[in-house]
Amino acid sequence: MSAALVITGILVLMLLRVPVAFAILGPTLLYMVVTDQSTGLSLRTAAQEVNSFPLLAVPLFILLGVVANHTGIADRIFAFAQVLFGRVRASLGYVNIGVSVGFSWISGTALADVAGMGKMIVPAMTSRGYPRRFALGLTASSSLVSPVMPPSIPAIIYASVAAVSTAALFAAAVVPALLIAGGLALYVFVWSRKQPQLAGRRSQPGEFRTAAVRVIGPLGAPVLLLGGILSGLFTPTEAAAVGVAYILALGFCYRRLTLRSLWSITVETATTAASITLILAASGLLGWVLARERVPQDIASFLLGFTDSPVVFLLMVSVALILVGTVLEPVAALVITVPVLLPIAVQFGVDPVHFGVLTIVNLMLGLLTPPLGGVLFVLGSATRTPMHEVFRGTAPFLIPLLAVLVLLTLVPDLVLFLPRHLGL
Repeated sequence: MSAALVITGILVLMLLRVPVAFAILGPTLLYMVVTDQSTGLSLRTAAQEVNSFPLLAVPLFILLGVVANHTGIADRIFAFAQVLFGRVRASLGYVNIGVSVGFSWISGTALADVAGMGKMIVPAMTSRGYPRRFALGLTASSSLVSPVMPPSIPAIIYASVAAVSTAALFAAAVVPALLIAGGLALYVFVWSRKQPQLAGRRSQPGEFRTAAVRVIGPLGAPVLLLGGILSGLFTPTEAAAVGVAYILALGFCYRRLTLRSLWSITVETATTAASITLILAASGLLGWVLARERVPQDIASFLLGFTDSPVVFLLMVSVALILVGTVLEPVAALVITVPVLLPIAVQFGVDPVHFGVLTIVNLMLGLLTPPLGGVLFVLGSATRTPMHEVFRGTAPFLIPLLAVLVLLTLVPDLVLFLPRHLGL
C-alpha cells in the first residue's frame, strides 16, 4: 500500500507538469519521513546512484552530440548520402535513414537527431514532391536509430543501473539498430513502388568525389569510438573523451567553432547532464523504497504464477514499457523500471544484455506516441507542425518498428551474437 501511494503521488505530480526529478523526490522523501528513515540515509542512497564511473560517459557523449550539431557534420553526411542514393527512386527516403544512421554514431539521443535533422530533411523532401506526412513520419521514426546504436546514452544508463558491461551492451545494440534502419528502408521501398514521380537523378561529374572527401572527417568519429570500445582499447568513458576531442578538432578545422561558441555549447551540455543526473539520483532513492516494500518480489510472484514462458513475459513487458515510455522521459523510465523488472527477467532466464536492448527499444517507441511523445514535440517545433499532424505521419512507420521489436524478442541471438563473438 505504501509503495502504491508513492507511485500514485509521482504520477499525479508528473501530470501536473512538475519536473520529473522533483516529482520523484517529493513522494519518496515523504515516505522516508513517515517511515522514520534518516535524512543521511536518503542522501547516501541518492548519491550512491550517481557515484559510478560509467556514468562519467553521459556528459561527455552529450557534449559530443552538441558539438556535432554545431559543426555542421549532419550537413556533410546528408550531402554524401544524397549523392550515394541519388539514382534510386524515392532516394531522399533512403537518405533520411542513412543520415540518421551516420549521425547516430555521434549523437546518442533521438531528440538530438530529430532536432538536427528535422529542419534540414523535411523541407528538402517536401520540395522534391514527397508528401509532408511521409517526410515527418520517416524523420521521426529514423531518429530512433540514435538511442539504440552505440554510443547510446540510454545504454550507458541501463548498464550502470543493471550492473552489466557497457561495451557488451554497445555491441549487442549494433544489429538491432541496423535492423531498425533496414525495416524503415523496406517500408520506403514498398511505399515508393506506387510513386513513379519520385524518380532518382544522376549525380554530376565530380559530385561524389567532393561529397566523399567532405565526409571523411565525420566518418572517422564512429571508427574511433566504436573501434576503440569494441576492441578494448578504450572504455566507453575514455572513448567519449577521445571522441569529444576529435569532434572539437574537426569543428575548428571546418571553422564552424569559435571560442565564443564553446560557452553556449558548455551551458547546453551542463544543463542536460545536470537534469539527467538529478533524475538518476532521485530514481535511486525510489528504487530503495520499492525494494524495501518488496515490489519486485510481488510482481515476480504474480508473473511467475501467470506464465512460465520467457517469450510471453517479454511480450507483456514490451506492452508495459511502451505505455510507460508514452508518459515518462526515457532516462527516468529506465532507472525506475529496470530495478523492478530486471530481477524478474533473470528468473525467467532472460539474458540481462538482451533485456537491456529490448527495454531501450521499447521505451524509444514511446517517444513516437502521444500524449507526451518527445520526438513528436521536438519535430513539430523544428518544422512548425502540430503534434497531431506529426503523429498521423509517424503512425504507419510503427508497423516496421514493431515488427523489428517482435523479431528481437523471438530471436535473442540477433542481439547476443556480436558481444559473444567479441568475447564481451
